This record gives sequence, C-alpha cells and structure tokens, in this order.
Amino acid sequence: MHEFSITSQLVESVIDEARRKNAKRVLEVHLIIGNLTLLGVSQIRFAYKLLTQDNIMKDSRLYIRHRKGKVRCDKCGYKGDIMFRNDPLYHITFPTLTCPKCDSNVKIIQGKECVIKSIRMYV
Repeated sequence: MHEFSITSQLVESVIDEARRKNAKRVLEVHLIIGNLTLLGVSQIRFAYKLLTQDNIMKDSRLYIRHRKGKVRCDKCGYKGDIMFRNDPLYHITFPTLTCPKCDSNVKIIQGKECVIKSIRMYV
C-alpha cells in the first residue's frame, strides 16, 4: 500500500509547483519509475485518480515511463543490466545483485527512482 503514500507525496509536490507558477490547472504529469521500486503502476494510477478529484489536478493525465535497473561492479568494471534469476522455489523471477561477469557484489546505479520528469500546466 506504499503506492498510495508515494502518490500522495507526488500529487502534493505537483500542486506546490503549480501554486508557485500561479497555474490555474495541471494538464499532464510525467513520471519516471524504476523497475526496482516495486511500485505497482495500476495502484499508482488508482491513487492518482482519487487524489486529484478535488483540486487543480482534476482530469489531468498521468504518463509513466519505466526505467530499467542498471548495476556497476567495482571489481571488474561491469556496468549494465541486472541479471535475473528464475527460482522455482519462489515461483518468481527476481533480480540478483551479483555481477554477470565476475559474480562479485554490484551496486545499483539506476532503477530505484520515482521522479516527476515534467508537469504541463495551464497558467
């Protein structure tokens, strides 16, 4: 249910920015959501619709672009996609945080973000 609180913060940020710009209405909001956030897009859309019913964001469009996860290995210098492992024990595919080249631990450098990329307003 963290999607609702995240969306609430996003909507609040957009409204604050719209007020700073003296906007009469928010028309569009563009988000970038990393696939490692584990945020449910349908839950975000649902929360967005609820949270924008009675304010200057009413009937605004929400656009969501996904960003793939990327990692970096400090040992061998690998920088790229995350390796995924299909484990029948868990019945899901999950990301591993080991280097696909040397099997060392890696650092996540992309894919954990949830960012407001742009807002289109009527001023």
